[in-house]
Amino acid sequence: SCFVGKGGAMFRIAICDDEEIFRKNIYEIIMKYMDENGCPCEVDEFASGKDFISLGINMAKYDIVFLDINMDEIDGLETAQEIRKVSNDIFIVFVTAFINYAVQGYGVNAIRYILKNNENLTDLIFECIDAISKVIKHTVKKKEFKFNEGIKNVPLELLLYVESKLHKLEFYIMEDKLNKYSLYGKLDEVEKELEDKAFLRIHQSYLVNMKHIVGINRYEALLNNGIRLKISKDRYKSVKEKFVSYKGEM
Repeated sequence: SCFVGKGGAMFRIAICDDEEIFRKNIYEIIMKYMDENGCPCEVDEFASGKDFISLGINMAKYDIVFLDINMDEIDGLETAQEIRKVSNDIFIVFVTAFINYAVQGYGVNAIRYILKNNENLTDLIFECIDAISKVIKHTVKKKEFKFNEGIKNVPLELLLYVESKLHKLEFYIMEDKLNKYSLYGKLDEVEKELEDKAFLRIHQSYLVNMKHIVGINRYEALLNNGIRLKISKDRYKSVKEKFVSYKGEM
């Protein structure tokens, strides 16, 4: 059965490997899977970990990354650590020529290790995507919002922050790029609705997804796409405490 990625109907996969022949091989297998299952899908290829990491927050748009462990300069494990700074929900599949890596997951929570030279590579990748699709059906937290631009089912992981302007709320959502949607309402109400979902009120005007905060210093929150948002002085101490404890739980 077809399954739905974070980007709505389109399923997004990245293949990160410095050997072109191998990238093409995986690409063909994924396309065959999607074709047989009737799933629309977008697959992008990256020739190095460095290239993939340079996407920054845009890495979050992918549902699955097939990641070669042995790459020059920045290897697959380091790449995976960078991916995890941006998203806990991307499925990381390590692909390697050497099985001895499988024991050291390095806390990046990979869903599979696949051996490159296994003659059953096609079956292994098919089985892997099947397993991921089952998990995805149960885990992506979404919430429906009635925006002025239309009703939208938003994966909460991709909601960076909500800003209150006059009587309007502006939602900044990571899609192909950072898009803005608006609705009329009160930030207090949205804060209540998102209470348990790692959203933090840092200011009268801002509700921020802690997942996308990389640092907090002197009355500012820095997000992982470079945006800085003001923290009000009276909230600063509690914001800092909540952020530290959130990071500790991750």
